[in-house]
Parts: sequence; C-alpha cells; structure tokens
Amino acid sequence: MRVAIAQVNPTVGDLRGNRRLVEEAAAKAVEAGADMVALPELVLTGYPPMDLLERDGFVRDQLRELEALAAASRRVAIVLGAALPTEERRPRTLVNAAVLLAGGRQIAARAKSLLPSYDVFDEKRYFRRAERRELVSFGKTHLGLTVCEDGWVDELGYNIDPTGELAADGAELVFNLAASPWHVDKAPARRGMIAALAARHSVPLVFVNQVGGNDELVFDGASFACDAGGRILAHLPSFESGFAVVDLDGEGQPPENIADPSHVAQLEAGLVLGIRDYFRKQGLPPGAVVGLSGGIDSAVTAHLAVRALGADRVLGVAMPGPYSSDHSIHDALEVGRLLGIEVREAPIDPVYEAYRELFASLFGERDNYGLAQQNIQARIRGALLMAVSNAEGRLVLATGNKSELSVGYCTLYGDMVGGLAVLGDVYKRDVYAIARFANAAEPRIPESSIDKPPSAELAPDQLDSDDLPPYDVLDAILEQAVEGGLTAASIRPPTGVSAKVVRDVIARVDRNEYKRRQAPLVLRTSTKAFGSGRRLPIVHRYPAD
Repeated sequence: MRVAIAQVNPTVGDLRGNRRLVEEAAAKAVEAGADMVALPELVLTGYPPMDLLERDGFVRDQLRELEALAAASRRVAIVLGAALPTEERRPRTLVNAAVLLAGGRQIAARAKSLLPSYDVFDEKRYFRRAERRELVSFGKTHLGLTVCEDGWVDELGYNIDPTGELAADGAELVFNLAASPWHVDKAPARRGMIAALAARHSVPLVFVNQVGGNDELVFDGASFACDAGGRILAHLPSFESGFAVVDLDGEGQPPENIADPSHVAQLEAGLVLGIRDYFRKQGLPPGAVVGLSGGIDSAVTAHLAVRALGADRVLGVAMPGPYSSDHSIHDALEVGRLLGIEVREAPIDPVYEAYRELFASLFGERDNYGLAQQNIQARIRGALLMAVSNAEGRLVLATGNKSELSVGYCTLYGDMVGGLAVLGDVYKRDVYAIARFANAAEPRIPESSIDKPPSAELAPDQLDSDDLPPYDVLDAILEQAVEGGLTAASIRPPTGVSAKVVRDVIARVDRNEYKRRQAPLVLRTSTKAFGSGRRLPIVHRYPAD
C-alpha cells in the first residue's frame, strides 16, 4: 500500500481553512499515486480546541466540514482526526476520533482510547475514551486507527495497549494521528518509542503529527512511517509543513541516518515558529516591538522576531536611563544595525526625575527610594512600549528569560509587559547558546552583549550577581526544581554550592508565583513551562525544603 503522510499546520477554529488543508493534501496524494493520505489528530478543529468544543455550534460546524470532505475521498482514501458526538446522553458526549473517508463517504471512526490529563493536556474534560479497540477494513487490508496518546504505552505505563490489541486481532497497518506538542529533544525519543512499539507487535505504523504554533504550544511535526521491524521507511522534517509518500512494502533505512537538529537549533526553530504562528494566525499587523537594553535577552528576542517576521516588521526601542552605560546604549543600537531593524531612542531621564519629585511628595525627601526607585525605571519603559503598541498596533514581545521569571527577578508592569514571552521557557544559559548559534553564520548579536556581565542597570554599578547566584548555578538548581519537580532537600547542588543557596532559590520560586500568573503567554520549549502545564497555588504554606 502507498500511503501519503500530510504534516499540516491547522489553525484552531478555522474549520473551513483546515478543511482546505485536507483537500489540498488529498489532491497531492492523488497526483503521487497514493492509495491513502493520513493527517493529524483533530485536524479540522486544530489542536487544542479547548472550551471551543463546548461552544454552541462548534462541533456541528466541524461536522459540516467533515461531510464536505467526502467528495475528496472519491479519488483517494483519507484518514484524519475529528471530534465526533456520541449517541449517549451523558456527560462528555464527544470522542476524539480517527476517521476513515473513502469512496465519497465515511467508512469508519475509532475513538481515542487513552486520554491524557497531565501537564498541558486536559482531554478528560471534553472526551470519552474508547471502551474497545476494533479493526477497520479497507479493501482487503485490516487497519488499526489510533490517536496520539494511544501510542505512549511504554512511556507512561498504561495498562491498555491499543496497538498491541489491534495487532493481535490482525491489523496489517496501524495509523497514529497525533497533535504531540514539542519540547527540546522530543522528536528522536518519540520516534524511538513509536518504532519500538511497531517492532514489538510486528506491525507497520504511520505516525503523522501536527506542525505549527497554537498559543503557548509549538508542534514540531517530525512525522514518519516504519515497517513491522521498526525500521524507518520515511520521515518528514521538523518545524515545517511536509508531505511524503511511502511504499509500506519498501526497504527501510536505519533510524541513525536521521539527522535531528541540535539542541540549540531546535530552540531557535521552535521559538521562531511559535512567534510566526502567533502573529500569522491572529492576523497581527504591522509587527512586533522590542525594548532593546543592550543586554543578551533583548538582543536574542529581537533576533528571533526578525527570523519569524522579517526585519521590516520588528521595531526596537532603546530607552536609556540614568544608570545605563555607554556600552549598553551602543549595543542596543548595534543590534538594530546587525539585524537591519529600525531602532528609536527614547531616553527616560526626564520622566524618571519627574517620578522622583512625586516620590518626594508621597514618601518625603530621601536620597534613595530603594526598590520603588529602581522599579519605576522598568515601569516607565514598559509604559513607553505599550504606548508604541497602542499608537502603531505592534505587539510588545517581553524579553525576560526562564531563570529570571522563576525567581521573580523581573518587574511587574515593567519588563514583564507584553503579549508574548518569547524566552519565558528558556534558561539564561540557553539564551547565550542561541546568541552564539545566531552568530555562527553571520554577526547578529553584538559580542559585547554576550561577553559582559548581566545587569538590569537599575542602580549604580548593579549586576545580576548582586542578587542572584551565578546563572550556571541558578539554572542547575531551577532545572531540578521546575522540570524535575524536586524539593530543596532532594536537589543535588552544583559543587561548592551550599544547601542554604538551594533553599533560598526554591523559596523565591514559590514566593513569585503571583508574578508568573501575570506574565504574558510563555512559548513552551521544555517538559515543564510556566503556563497551563504548571499549576501551583499562589497562597500556600508548604515549606520550600
């Protein structure tokens, strides 16, 4: 059998547009002489549809688009994901289904058996699971239709193995339609897991995954097909739409021949895709605005925005204050030159001095108003960026990284303002890695921004290290706490770092949950990002250690 794999980028709620993606894939499959074309999970609604599934008319309108696809199946069979109603009148009357269209009609539908309800997933809120697994006949071939989580048996220890049951019943080919969100290094692990599943049950398997950004989630695609021995017959690229036709009777190639992008290349590609689709799918003209401080975070944010949107759609605003160094101002302007973007200068000294006068009337005359005086600089800058946003319709991109966001080293209504936190799930060490990666082909980030000690420059001679452990130490602790879920007592500190430092860091993480609740949407790059996949109370008294 010749099967086409269509790795497409649907938009949540664009039912008609998503149907056209399926029709275009079907037309390409006909041209390529395929017998069948497979598309991702819930491709008609886009994933995740969330509470749109509960909105009056949404599922009905999706079913209308599914019916309209029947005509396209007269020339090639189509396997795709859709939300289908059940006939039973009880809570959760929808199923997340794989649907087979052929000969101008719906031949079969099979519901997803394993419904994830961890991290960013909440499918039990909307769907009912399949109670049994049943084969589908397509001509003389017995097919198994599974959906995403149905293939994650080994990884998560489910006591139901849909692929195994279908293979035992005589499946000659199993499809897994997926909307599997990306995090760094997920693709090779996922491919190995699915290929091992196929080999264990001696059944060819086609895995087709959604690509593109939807809100905080980025989907990497990386679809593939493997034979009954788990050998890869065809694979599609990461972070872009793709199409391939595979002859399931053909010769396989060893998986080690697949060159996955490096860690930092994945980070850059995933973030660029997330930014681009956030703008494209919302129709956000005319582009983005980034506050340029001369530091590494704002420079990398601007670089990623240019990669995603083009230099003509990115504006930089340099807002030097009373403690900004000459080299920081120079570096901010140099970023603009290297990236080819417009940079406007807006010194904040006059506004800052006006605030100091107001502080005197509020708090009495003082030489220094401490944190209030430092933070007002960040808030002036945030207000100016929002003024640009309001006046020109640009989306503000927040520049803070995960290291800072974790411990609250950021200012509410200041450097945290924006519509999208590009680096909010990227530790400081990886921000530097992206900068060096960006400079590998041509200069894009000033070397001085990479080399100089990090500083918010909100006070004379201020350095981040005055208030934080060195970033390599901080990131090592945070990764164990946030991604690993470890308590302070369980964390293994870097050599020479005391347990007290660990406790202090974890206490700051807990104490600053209220800030993260007010942060912009964070693009997810790790297994545990700040956002819908990490739900902790702001008010609690469970000790940090």
